[in-house]
Amino acid sequence: MRILVVEDEVALREALKRDLAGAGFTVDLAADGEEGLYAGREFPVDLAIVDLGLPKVPGLDLIRTLRSERKTFPILVLTARDRWQDKVAGLDAGADDYVAKPFRFEEVLARVQALLRRAGGWASPVLSCGPVVLDLRSQTVAVQGEAVDLTTFEYRLLEHLMMRAGDVISKAELTERLYEQDFERDSNTIEVFMGRLRRKLDPDDRLQPIETLRGRGYRFSLPRDPH
Repeated sequence: MRILVVEDEVALREALKRDLAGAGFTVDLAADGEEGLYAGREFPVDLAIVDLGLPKVPGLDLIRTLRSERKTFPILVLTARDRWQDKVAGLDAGADDYVAKPFRFEEVLARVQALLRRAGGWASPVLSCGPVVLDLRSQTVAVQGEAVDLTTFEYRLLEHLMMRAGDVISKAELTERLYEQDFERDSNTIEVFMGRLRRKLDPDDRLQPIETLRGRGYRFSLPRDPH
């Protein structure tokens, strides 16, 4: 999952990048509202974290512009303003949630995960599709009740596929969502990791949940559990 952080305070911006990357996200940074607007328009953003007190383009204007251009990814507002009117203004502009400064990263992470899963149509932090269960809180995966040991990248790949279970996702989109901008796009790394992930999920090739659609991409084909 790819997150855009728009924050003018250098130390906070870098800390958010470090902690979000440590939690398994790909992170883009913008130091002001103008950069944030460009990134929100040009990058494949899954969620944006936006400070309200931005130079060049204020946070509220940034949010309103993105929403007016039909950018639908969730937006989490960071604000040092305690007045309820400012929080309401952020939500009215099109933000989905807010966190007041100072904050603990654990709170930001919990809100980010909640917004992402809701955007994907999941009500619970446990993604369950038949025998495959992924827990977003503990970042663990089990198949038919047995724990599956995944690398960080394998987990991120599976999380993205399960978040959008049933959708066809191209190799290009997976590359953009899971790698930094300077990643070598001609690499066959996606295929290599996809093969490893498939073998771990289904070593006996009995229930293979990940389909390859030639020329189109990949799909997590097991249906979501109703609860």
